[in-house]
Amino acid sequence: MTDPSAGVQVAETTEGRQHFSDEQTDRQRDFEGRSPLRIAFGRLAKDKVAMACAVVVLFFVLIAIFAPWISSALGVSTDVVRSCDVLECNAANPGVGYPKTGPPFYGYDPEHPFGIAPRTGADNLAHWLEGCRTSLLIAGTATLLSSVFGILMGLIAGFAGGAVDKVISFVIDFFLTIPFLLAALTIAPIIIERYSTGDSYATAQKVSLIGVLAVFGWMGVARLIRGEVLSLREREFILAARVIGMPTRRIMLRELLPNLTAPIVISVSLALPAFVAAEAGLAFLGIGVSGSPSWGQTISKAVPYWSNYSLYLLEPMLGVVLLVLALNLLGDAIRDALDPKTRR
Repeated sequence: MTDPSAGVQVAETTEGRQHFSDEQTDRQRDFEGRSPLRIAFGRLAKDKVAMACAVVVLFFVLIAIFAPWISSALGVSTDVVRSCDVLECNAANPGVGYPKTGPPFYGYDPEHPFGIAPRTGADNLAHWLEGCRTSLLIAGTATLLSSVFGILMGLIAGFAGGAVDKVISFVIDFFLTIPFLLAALTIAPIIIERYSTGDSYATAQKVSLIGVLAVFGWMGVARLIRGEVLSLREREFILAARVIGMPTRRIMLRELLPNLTAPIVISVSLALPAFVAAEAGLAFLGIGVSGSPSWGQTISKAVPYWSNYSLYLLEPMLGVVLLVLALNLLGDAIRDALDPKTRR
C-alpha cells in the first residue's frame, strides 16, 4: 500500500527547496550591480559596534579640528595662570598648589568643567581639547607618511623581485633592528638644543616626532604589502597585463593596488592607534611634544597628584583609552567588511 503522507512530504520538501532557492536568488540580486566597496559599506552599516566606534572617532576628530573654537565658546584657555587667587600658595601647607575652586576639595565649577591644574592654574578642559588636537595631528600625519612609503616599498619589492627585493628587504630588516625608543631618545636632545631658543620650537618638536614615527613605522606595512604582491604577481590578470605590454607603473597602480585594499586597511587600522599611544607615551617620558599641550604631557604632570586629585590624571587617560580602543575596533570591523571571505 502507498503512504498517503508521502505526497505531502514531497510537496513540503519541494516548497522548502523552492523557498531556499528564492532566498538565494534574492541575495544574489542584492549584490548584482554593486561594487565591492558598496557591499563592504553595507556590511559595515549593519555592525552596531563599528557604528558606535565610528561615532566616537568622529567625535574626537571634530574636537581636534575645532578645538580653538570650542575652547573660545566655553570660555577656557591654555594660558598658564600663577595666581594665589585660584591656587593655594601657602608653601607650609601640604596641599600647596591645589585649586581653591572645583575638584579635588570643592564642588563643581561651571567656569572650569574639567577642573584646574595644580601649581599652574591652567584649565584642564582647554588642555584636554588641545591635547586631542596634538595627538590626532601627529598620529594621523605619521600614519599617512609611513603607510604611503611602506606601500610604495612593498609594491616595488614584491613586483620587481631579484636584487631589488633583496635590497629593500635588507633595509626593512635593518630598520627593524633599531629600537624605536632609543632613536627617539637620541633625536630629542638634538632638537631641543637646536631649537630651544627659537620661536619654532613647538613646530620643530612636532615635525621631528612625526618624522621619527614615520621612519620607524613603515616596515610592517612594507612587509605586509610585499607578501601580498608576491602572491598576486603570478595571477592570470597580471600575466595577461604583462603579455599585452602594459607599463609596470600602470600594472602596480591599476591592477595590483586595488587588490591590496584589505591589507592596507589592516595596516592603517593598526598604525593609527599605535601612533596615538606612542605619542602619548613619548610625551609622558618627556621626549615627545612639550612645547604645546599633549595628553601624555598632562598624564606625566598628573601622576604625583593621583592620591588627592585623581580626576586630573583620569581625564587624559580616558581620552587616550577611548580613542585607541575605538580606532582598533573600527579598524577590525572595516577589515572584516572588506574581506570577501567574511559572511556577516
